[in-house]
Amino acid sequence: MLDLSGTTTLVTGASGGIGRGIAPRFAEAGSAVAVHYHRDEASALAVVERIQKAGGTAETFAADLTDDGECHRLVAAAAAWTGQLDTLVNNAGVQPVEPLPGMSAESWRAVLDANLTSAFSCTQAAAEVMNGGSIVHIASIEAAQPAPGHAHYSSAKAALVMHARAAALEYGSRGIRVNAVSPGLIDRPGLGDAWPDGVRRWHQAAPLARLGTPDDVANACLFLASPLAAWVTGHNLTVDGGVSARPTW
Repeated sequence: MLDLSGTTTLVTGASGGIGRGIAPRFAEAGSAVAVHYHRDEASALAVVERIQKAGGTAETFAADLTDDGECHRLVAAAAAWTGQLDTLVNNAGVQPVEPLPGMSAESWRAVLDANLTSAFSCTQAAAEVMNGGSIVHIASIEAAQPAPGHAHYSSAKAALVMHARAAALEYGSRGIRVNAVSPGLIDRPGLGDAWPDGVRRWHQAAPLARLGTPDDVANACLFLASPLAAWVTGHNLTVDGGVSARPTW
């Protein structure tokens, strides 16, 4: 049921972080993976090399997803690569820290364009070339619980969750399922050194007492793209080690 052989998956922002975990996981399931990147070609090539060494199929695709035309070009190129597109994972985004007082409209728009509008454009483009299939947005638990300095990011992710529901409603008649995955704090190299207090507090708050990994998010995406989730659409799957279950009072 998790065999995606004969399918093609486009993962945006696949050159780093969570995307670097999602792309190989889909390749392990048998899907040919279009590895999108914006600037970091070397990291994208490293992901492709990892997939190919494991016997999978992958190719890099560059695009600036803050440009609607680039989004449509990317989707068209990914679909033309194998002749089809079955899954889109809208993972690309940015997460700057900036206090709301004094935040410029330019900063606000830049974060919404990178996290929200890019997913809107890629989804719209993908739906025109997909014959059924699955679209997964990478949102965040901050969609429901904001953090200081993340007003723009939290707002974008909240809107992304709603976009998944709206797209599920409007694209369901085409056999396209649209869902979101909302990760909690995902580990990355150097995070413990850069933010020791935050990591400590997370370990104390999360019932499973650990940080998430890119593989945790990748597995959730694979489930939603697989036949196991054939009747799941318009859903937001929280992947946070249970931290959202913790009382806030």
